[in-house]
Amino acid sequence: MLVFIDESGDPGFKLNRGSSRFFVVALVVFEDNGEAVACDQRINLLRREIKLPDNFEFHFKENSHRIRLKFLEAIAPYNFFYFGIALNKDPEKLWGEGFKVKESLYKYACSLVFENAKPYLRNATVVIDKSGHKHFQVELRKYLKEKANINKAIIRKIKTQRSKGNNLLQLVDYIAGVVNRNILKKKRADEYKKFIVHKEIYVQIWPR
Repeated sequence: MLVFIDESGDPGFKLNRGSSRFFVVALVVFEDNGEAVACDQRINLLRREIKLPDNFEFHFKENSHRIRLKFLEAIAPYNFFYFGIALNKDPEKLWGEGFKVKESLYKYACSLVFENAKPYLRNATVVIDKSGHKHFQVELRKYLKEKANINKAIIRKIKTQRSKGNNLLQLVDYIAGVVNRNILKKKRADEYKKFIVHKEIYVQIWPR
């Protein structure tokens, strides 16, 4: 079993100065490693089909609408499922000094998404995006190691890799981006979500 985790948005609370409304963490699960390999190969093939360099990184926030649709269409047939957590940073709902500390916010988001996914995990290799926010990497790795020590049947190994060289980390980046866009009800959100809605197990918005 392979698990990939990434985030969308930022932990800042200056909502009137560009901070994101939500901080989203997505968790993608491939129960079958062979299916993960097939999906990885399909993403490689997609680059050639749409005449992109072999080292092109699929990144939801930065890609064009055309590339987003091509990517989501390509990965839709493969067997994986996902969870998401969206921390609502509305100061009237998410209050408390602890949430203004990046480490605390990251750790809490990690704990929520992992607790929701835990019943579905067994002997998992967890892959974290090494090129993401450093605080997120540190807190997620710390949290998962604690969980692994308690129940080794859930997590077998934790690895960090750079998303530029890992197609399936690019996939979870897309999932996080689509979840974030859908929650915000932004333009074309439904158009993107239709490709992956059947793979969603649970997306939690907290607090409501």
